[in-house]
Amino acid sequence: MKLFATTAEALVPLLQQELSQLGAERIESRRAGVAFQGDDALAYRCCLWSRYANRILLPVTSFHAATPEALYAGITEISWERHLHSSGTLAIDVTADRSDLKHSHYAMLTAKDAIVDRYRKKFNQRPDIDSENPDLRLHLLLHADRVQISVDLSGGSLHRRGYRQQGGAAPLKENLAAALLALAHWPEISREGGALYDPMCGSATLLIEAAMMSADIAPGLTRSHFGFSRWRKFHPEIWQAIHAEASQRRQQGLSHCPPIVGTDRDPHIITIANENITAAGLEAQISVSQSDRVTPPPVKVTPGLIIVNPPYGMRIGEGDDLSDAYQQLRTLHRENPEWPLVIFSGNPELVQRHFRGVVAPTPQDLNNGAIPCQLYQYPVRNADAATAPLSGAITLFANRLQKNLKHLQRWARREAVNCYRIYDADLPEDAVAIDLYPDIHGERWVHLQEYAAPSSIDPQLASDRLQQIQSALPQLLALSPEQIALKVRQRQRGKSQYRATAEAQQHLTVREAAALLEINLFDYLDTGLFLDHRPIRLKIAALAKGKRFLNLFCYSGSATVHAALGGAIRSSSVDLSPTYLRWCERNFALNQIDSGQHLLVQDDVLQWLERSSGRSNPPQYDLIFLDPPTFSNSKRSENTFDIQEAHPTLISQAMQLLAADGTLIFSTNFRRFKLDESLGQSWQLREITAQTIDEDFRRNPKIHRCWEIKHSQPS
Repeated sequence: MKLFATTAEALVPLLQQELSQLGAERIESRRAGVAFQGDDALAYRCCLWSRYANRILLPVTSFHAATPEALYAGITEISWERHLHSSGTLAIDVTADRSDLKHSHYAMLTAKDAIVDRYRKKFNQRPDIDSENPDLRLHLLLHADRVQISVDLSGGSLHRRGYRQQGGAAPLKENLAAALLALAHWPEISREGGALYDPMCGSATLLIEAAMMSADIAPGLTRSHFGFSRWRKFHPEIWQAIHAEASQRRQQGLSHCPPIVGTDRDPHIITIANENITAAGLEAQISVSQSDRVTPPPVKVTPGLIIVNPPYGMRIGEGDDLSDAYQQLRTLHRENPEWPLVIFSGNPELVQRHFRGVVAPTPQDLNNGAIPCQLYQYPVRNADAATAPLSGAITLFANRLQKNLKHLQRWARREAVNCYRIYDADLPEDAVAIDLYPDIHGERWVHLQEYAAPSSIDPQLASDRLQQIQSALPQLLALSPEQIALKVRQRQRGKSQYRATAEAQQHLTVREAAALLEINLFDYLDTGLFLDHRPIRLKIAALAKGKRFLNLFCYSGSATVHAALGGAIRSSSVDLSPTYLRWCERNFALNQIDSGQHLLVQDDVLQWLERSSGRSNPPQYDLIFLDPPTFSNSKRSENTFDIQEAHPTLISQAMQLLAADGTLIFSTNFRRFKLDESLGQSWQLREITAQTIDEDFRRNPKIHRCWEIKHSQPS
């Protein structure tokens, strides 16, 4: 089934990762949610287990309807009897986005009339309308002259878990609370035994969501109803098995929940919090108490996470009391440096006033309902170093890094980019590149590479600067030092080349669009994923449907993975290195790619090309990716390879394998590269470098050059 999970725009990346972990396939992020595919079991599992989705929708059909008459006609044609018995009950929710149908309520009534009239004509009986608890809830999306109608399998927003008996004056939605905890790295902290403390806990939403995460409790386990339960295509036996498994996991997980503690100054809200905690069945895992002021976290628990959603001054909390609350949080942070502090607030002026001078990552933009808010994260600090001011040079670096992050994080969320470069030798004395790699579990890792400093920079100063940057990054990016991989990268000359640098064998899995890809930040100078080639890989995925694909110098096979997921019917990936081909195999396995249709070939690419192109009937490919190294003197190869000298022969031989209407994409990272102009006499050459430079490499567009090469058309 094609399915769609709705959520707030800022939560789309989290939802995308979650759906992948639940087993969804063909995942595509959209502005208002995530499209994916799966069977009935996955649909039920997503309704039960999704912490970040609002609804799980099953699109029934879409069509053009610029008038109520067209809307009525289109909906009448749908076989609603497959979804709802004629004696059942029905509700329709409408979302309108710049629709030609101006009145959403009238559109809802038109859709209802169309469905009811169809039943009356076919069965002489009609379903009733029940907006509160219907047998079938439908969702009508109106955009321009387009209509999409879906079955709401969730049966109402999934943020309503079922445990909230009452809310305070300004309660967080449950799925937003879960997202805040994920962004604050609570799952990782809790796995290590760290506690959670909320000094302004309100009705305990953050506390309950934190406990459910730690104890592996499905967020929908306390719900009394899902939309699919009275749907005519419902399979109760599948649902019962999924529900039973979730119940068992809850029982096992409760014993692994670390201490979760909350306080609030309002005794009435503490009563409400306790009622909600009891309804969730988490009295043994969560403790709350009344306190007139913010107090330190319990001394007997392992330091973990302080997270708080203080009043903003819009609905609760005003004047001096509000300012005092933020000052108490600043004191809490200063006196408990071993606890990271996370603040979710809609009052940036108060946060910035009371936390001025505290270095932290750029806050993340999120909305709490209609209120624009930010998530501020203040990482663990060394108590002595926390009071020492940063040197002027490091302050300049920190400011540039924060400026880059603010811009790039927004771009990455908008474009659904996960792994990207956040700094690239922006300042001459700081000749480093910094890449951010969040893995599929939400944990962030950093790849820090040192370049050879400019001749104008004293080598000792460059070395000192690198140490200062390495020391500052954990605080600037809210990471532990163990999550930062440092590499020293130099130009390759003579018999030098990139080799293994360590033997950590710490493999991580990251997501790029629809692909899951393995990276290794510690063992090699390169990670297994060239970030600057991201647009090229996505271009290959877009071109690959129904094509025969050839990947020369295939490295870890990421381009082949994208081609296969994009619909390539078969492929060959050639590389001399057995290490890289084993890497390809693991990437194939991560993405369930059939190795029978997608072949891995261990061979010297130059020799393989020479043999293949020299055949009387050479193999033909519709799409070829040729991305040679700049320089290589591998022990397995007889000759030293230099891209400037070798590229005319390489391209000529590869073109012998390209089908008549095919495309060869040639890329090189050699910055002084000059394409042999005589190649243009035989083939169509079009440089597409500008189209293959993403936002994170705009400052340094010479990172690579890329051409699209095709056979000349007969005149």
